[in-house]
Amino acid sequence: MNKKWLLALGMVSVLTVVGLSGCSQGDSVFSAAPSELRVSLNNQQEGIWVSGTGKVSAVPDIAFLRLGIEAQDASVADAQAQAAEAMNAVMTALTGSGVAEKDIQTQYFNIQRVTRWDEDKGQEVLLGYRVSNMVVAKIRDMEKVGAIIDAAASAGGDLTRIDSVSFSIEEPSAYQVEARQKAMTDAAAKAKQMAELAGVKLGKATYISESAYIPYPVYRQDLFEKVAGAPAVETPISPGELEVSVNVQVAYAILN
Repeated sequence: MNKKWLLALGMVSVLTVVGLSGCSQGDSVFSAAPSELRVSLNNQQEGIWVSGTGKVSAVPDIAFLRLGIEAQDASVADAQAQAAEAMNAVMTALTGSGVAEKDIQTQYFNIQRVTRWDEDKGQEVLLGYRVSNMVVAKIRDMEKVGAIIDAAASAGGDLTRIDSVSFSIEEPSAYQVEARQKAMTDAAAKAKQMAELAGVKLGKATYISESAYIPYPVYRQDLFEKVAGAPAVETPISPGELEVSVNVQVAYAILN
């Protein structure tokens, strides 16, 4: 008899625990639903989001000339000696044309084995060594760009390599200020139109982000193209214009 009572009490205890556990789980799911709903609603973007663009044309006031020397000989020492002599002449021509030493920077120096494949021997045959030395010169006098190119080409002779010349603006901040004003005006006009079309009242800006871009148009020859001395007529160089662009993204509140 005692065993039957003990078994009945045990079953009641188990059912009580299961019931409480089920209620606890049910209460947890029920209470979490409103919280999840609030998080989902708060994560949604509110207001009117627009982008604006402002562009300003500017004349470049600096040029970057990438040029150098390439020499090849049977030995490293001879190739390097030829390259050093020609490069010194190019550097002298650059500084003599008004380019400051601080505006000349070495960009690339390389010594490379030159080989060819011998079909009869079935192996590579060493032909010599090639030394390449490239610098970038910052030219501040835009009227001298063509003359400086010619002077450097003449100084380096047949070992001269002209890679590229590009143009930029030394201080673009003033142009960016004007472009930024145009970008914000463009964004405000778009937001106003969208608010009118939607039949709502436009509020203040609540979020603003910006990205600016200054393109670098480049006049480029084939890499390490050979230059056979300076031409009789000065090399014509036209810097043209650059376009300073500012893009903004703005969020405006919607008033009740």
